[in-house]
This record gives sequence, C-alpha cells and structure tokens, in this order.
Amino acid sequence: MVRILDKAAVQSLSRFNPAKSFTIRRSPSKSGIATIPIRIPAKSQPNRVDLVATIGVRGIKGIGQIPFRVFRGDTEIFNTQQGIESKGSEQNYVVTFQAEDRNVKAGTHAYIVTAENVAANTRVDVAISFSGLAVKTRN
Repeated sequence: MVRILDKAAVQSLSRFNPAKSFTIRRSPSKSGIATIPIRIPAKSQPNRVDLVATIGVRGIKGIGQIPFRVFRGDTEIFNTQQGIESKGSEQNYVVTFQAEDRNVKAGTHAYIVTAENVAANTRVDVAISFSGLAVKTRN
C-alpha cells in the first residue's frame, strides 16, 4: 500500500513566452530554475519522492550543452544533459525528466532544479514546470 505524504509543484509559465523566459548562466555558475519544498513526516519510512521536471527550452545562439541537476538541499540526486541548437536548425525543445529519491529523512526538504550552459559563446533560455510527490511505501 502507498500513502501520500506530501506534494508540491511550481509552474513559472503555462506556455513558453520568450519575453518572460530567462537565460541559463554559463558554467561553472548554475541557474536555480525551480525549487519546491517537500515535507516528510516522522515515522514514514520507507518512502520515496517522485520528481518530474518539464522544461521549455529555446536555443538563442550556437549549440548549447545544458546539464540539468536535481538537488535535495546541497546533495545532488540526479543529473542529465541536453544539447540545444539555435537559429538555422531546431530552436524550441521540451526536455522532460523524472527522478526518484528514496528513504528521505523526516523534515522539510528543498528540491532544486539547476541548469548551466557548458558551451562557450551560446545562449539558451528556459521556462519550467517542476513537481514532487512524497509517498510512504510498504515495509
């Protein structure tokens, strides 16, 4: 049996609007693009937190290489990377990924999605939807 412990979501934009998007910073700087709090009550082991991010991405200049990372506080729990082309080719993308965090300790935890652009002389803009669901799983 699975019991819901908490849920949270953030949606910065309901659709991609270039006028309201923001630019991913050049590595080694990271852009924190979404944060959600998830509360794990005491005595709720075992558990898992299911996280889903959907990111609207637009290539503005060159071919960007964007590592996306998910952190629980300061601990990285997931990462992936996406190449983003710009003018003269594909320009608009939707990047979706999901991550799972198991047996999280009791307390309120900030889950953060970050992005950075590791390709020089490129520009990539984003908008994001990020959600999390914490559930108690079977013993």
